[in-house]
Amino acid sequence: MQHPLRCRCGTISGWVREPRSANRVVCYCKDCQAFAYFLGQEKQILDERGGSDVIQILPMNLSFTQGIEALKCMRLTEKGLLRWYASCCNTPIGNTLANYKISFIGLVHTCLENADTPLQDSFGPVRVWVNTQGARGEPKPKSSGLGTVILWFVSTVLKARVNGNYRQTPFFLNEIPIVTPRVLSSAERADLMAR
Repeated sequence: MQHPLRCRCGTISGWVREPRSANRVVCYCKDCQAFAYFLGQEKQILDERGGSDVIQILPMNLSFTQGIEALKCMRLTEKGLLRWYASCCNTPIGNTLANYKISFIGLVHTCLENADTPLQDSFGPVRVWVNTQGARGEPKPKSSGLGTVILWFVSTVLKARVNGNYRQTPFFLNEIPIVTPRVLSSAERADLMAR
């Protein structure tokens, strides 16, 4: 089974293979919220509490069929996550670590939404809620499913490290990101965090 990936304007498209091997998380962290504001897509990305629906998969299960030249990358800080997005329409694609040997990407739900194939049908229900201290409003939602994340990480990400599948990634070439990340200045980051 495959699930389509597409930026809002259709310049970037591709497929996620083995969607049932993914882990589905809602993250309320301030950095994910700042990324949404950076893209000017906060209403499309964030839920009413500021959460992002994120699908964690191995990069080897993601393939781009067109538009990879429109892929851009940013970092909120010098050592922050690599946050990938479509430069054509500011659709978020996902987040990776800078060390490609730790092989996963958290795909942001907006690049996976498809009227023909709902997220629930392909990836199953949300299993984990994290960084709930960053949620808007009171009371804060409860963190849940940390054990699920650990189990998924051990069974999926570490396995890819051991068997060498981490090398299969569309985001890195010879251990270097395919796009030079734009690192925000402290003033730019502070402005986003203030929103």
